[in-house]
This record gives sequence, structure tokens and C-alpha cells, in this order.
Amino acid sequence: MLSVQQLKKQFTTLIAVDGVSFDVPGGSIFGLIGPNGAGKTTTIRMILRILEPDSGTVTYDGAGFTEATRNNLGYLPEERGLYKKSRLIDTLLYLAELRGMARAKARSEATRWLQRLGLGDSLQRRTDELSKGNQQKVQFIGAVLHNPGIVILDEPFSGLDPVNQNVFKDILLELKQQGKAIIFSTHQMDQAERLSDSLCLINKGRAVLSGTVRDVKKRYGKNSLHIEFDGDGGILNTVTGVHNVLLYEHEAELELDAQVTPRDIIAQINPRLDLRKVELREPSLHSIFIQTVGAPDAGSAEKEGQA
Repeated sequence: MLSVQQLKKQFTTLIAVDGVSFDVPGGSIFGLIGPNGAGKTTTIRMILRILEPDSGTVTYDGAGFTEATRNNLGYLPEERGLYKKSRLIDTLLYLAELRGMARAKARSEATRWLQRLGLGDSLQRRTDELSKGNQQKVQFIGAVLHNPGIVILDEPFSGLDPVNQNVFKDILLELKQQGKAIIFSTHQMDQAERLSDSLCLINKGRAVLSGTVRDVKKRYGKNSLHIEFDGDGGILNTVTGVHNVLLYEHEAELELDAQVTPRDIIAQINPRLDLRKVELREPSLHSIFIQTVGAPDAGSAEKEGQA
């Protein structure tokens, strides 16, 4: 169990994290979401003890941080952190040995992971010879190679094509089945919705929404009309009784005003679009994210990065 309680971190005049709390039990995936500059990375760095919190606590199975705790953590950063001229196998052996893993065991596990992720013939290649997606695979292997109990993944699907995103998804579910506590930070709300058991939405340093994915969606009610259509979807922005439109090429999600029924909306759009599917259901996590966070602060991402 990873427990984060009332974490706070301030850099000069910027409060980057302000009283964030959550628990991540073993055998679960926890979605840590929020806009750029919200405080997610600072929170992760305090969990990893890269940064010390100004106040608040982080405990691991009820205890404080020790060297054994460090070796039980696996971390995939959003940024690339590989040695460019190093061979893949040497990079992974180095990372594993830093976590106390015996070299022979590390070599065996590294080879197994590389083969599983389609890099079995690349052990002797340099990391700067790899594509962005394959570098992401190597960093992921480095995070899980030593079999940690707590795995923290910051944008794990970055640079991956749909096939490899699916491979990573399967691996995350396997790690969950093995009883690991997984923190999964992402901007991809569809992935967060499908994979997370519970989540915390951070905005401007504060936790503004938390709970299981099911409970979070229930709070927003069944007022989301999902449609698939042919025609010019731009007309959906003019429909009366809709306060938010998420528009894609041939589908949309419409957030309805409280007093409006789906019949009212369909009556307006049916003469103007060829409707192929209409469904009333709970709003997507993407829609909830936008409703909760609103318009982004253009300078917030830069501020947290500088901090």
C-alpha cells in the first residue's frame, strides 16, 4: 500500500502541490491526472524522494522511506533518460544493479523483457539508434526489471503506436494481477478511464476530484448524449440546450442542460445530420476532465517545469 497524505510543496511564490492525499493499494491501478503544470510531476517526485515535501507524509506499507523502499520502486519518467551511446543490454544491467539486482539475474530478465517487447535482436544496439517508441520500451523495462512492488509510470504510452499501446496495456493489467501498486499518470483520458481502478484529478496543485472511476462518473449523472453521424458536425455547436460539445470527425459527446431531454436535442439535429447511433450515458472521463478543469492556464506548465 502506498499512502500519500496532505503533501505540500512550494517553490518561492509558487505552491506546486497543496494538500494532495490518496492511497494506492496493491493490486490496483491509480490514475493521476490533470492539465500541464497541475502538480502531477512534483507529486511523483516527492513520492520517489527526489524532492522532499514541505509538509505531509508518504508511507509504504505503513512505514517511512528506506533504502529497501527505493529498491521496491519502479519509475518510468516522461522524459527520455537513457545513455545515448550505451548498448541496450548494458543500460538495463546498470539500472538493475542500481536496484540491488544480481548481474546474472538482471541479464536473464532483461533478455526476456526485450524479447517480449520485440527488441530481442537489439541487445547490442545503442539506444540512440532506436526509434522514440523503442526507447520508451527500454525505459519501461528499466522501470520493472527488478520486480518492484510499486510502479510509477508517467505517460507510459508516449511514442507508442496502437499495437504497442495494446501490448503495454496488457502488461499493466498483468502487473496489477501480480499485486503491484501502480500509479499511472497520463493526458490520455481514454486510457485512464479504461485502465484505472481509482483516480485523482489535480488542478493548480490541489486534488479537485478523486474516487473510483465508476463513482466519479456517477457524480456527473447520465446527461451525456453520445452520437455517431454523417454530415457537418459543426452545427452541433449551435444546438439549444447543450452546454458543452466534444466534437470529432463523425461522432460527438453532448453535455445536456438539466431541463433538456434527448428527444429535444434529436429533434433539432435529426433534420441536419444523418444519425447512425444515439446513446444516453454517463459522461466520459475526457468530458469530466474538461468540465472540472476548464480552460488551461498558459503559463502553468512552464512554471512547474521551472520549479
